[in-house]
Amino acid sequence: MAEAEEETPGEAFRRGVRLGVPFAIVGFFLSASFGVLARQAGFSVAQASVTAMIVFAGSAQFAALSVITVGGGIPAALTAGSLMNARFLAMGIALAPSLPGGALRRAAQGQAVVDSSWALANRGDGTFDRWLLFGTTLPQYVTWTTGSVVGAVFGNALGDTHRLGLDAIYPVFFLSLLIAELRDARSRWVAIGGGLLALGLVPISPPGVPILAASAVALVGLVRRSRWR
Repeated sequence: MAEAEEETPGEAFRRGVRLGVPFAIVGFFLSASFGVLARQAGFSVAQASVTAMIVFAGSAQFAALSVITVGGGIPAALTAGSLMNARFLAMGIALAPSLPGGALRRAAQGQAVVDSSWALANRGDGTFDRWLLFGTTLPQYVTWTTGSVVGAVFGNALGDTHRLGLDAIYPVFFLSLLIAELRDARSRWVAIGGGLLALGLVPISPPGVPILAASAVALVGLVRRSRWR
């Protein structure tokens, strides 16, 4: 039986774009809600929009915004956002061997990593399809930046975002990624352990710490998995 032909970079990129569209649609509404809340917190339309375009990290943006909303300073807001993004440390370590070039080139390519693109580009054998990752991220970045502008400009017409149920999108989004990891026997116990630890820490730790702890579990799992090969 003939082996299936390997995808070209262009084919992988286009498939990634198609796979990224559902996440991009969700991202539009999340980013719109950020634009609304940022305006309510005193951001200008430009500040809310540029923040979303540059940071491009929903959980970090909302964590930093929540600190600013209650009167916290910029250092505290940056710390909260950094804690929320700590999971990218483990994700980046796993991805690095699949990216060509020197340190700076790999770092530039790594800017395309978001949760869904990282999960979809994972081949399941410890390697990643970087062109699939790039393609999956592209539509998400477009709708994320567009949504932030729409939310910032037209936010007053939307009213209370909690009334629309937008606050429930994030938990469902991350839960869907966790469920996907449960299908892989080699990742299952790491996913379960990280998820349970994060869940247990939510009521008793500052925002961002549960994600940091879950990332540490993932990092330990990655190291142990590499040793087993």
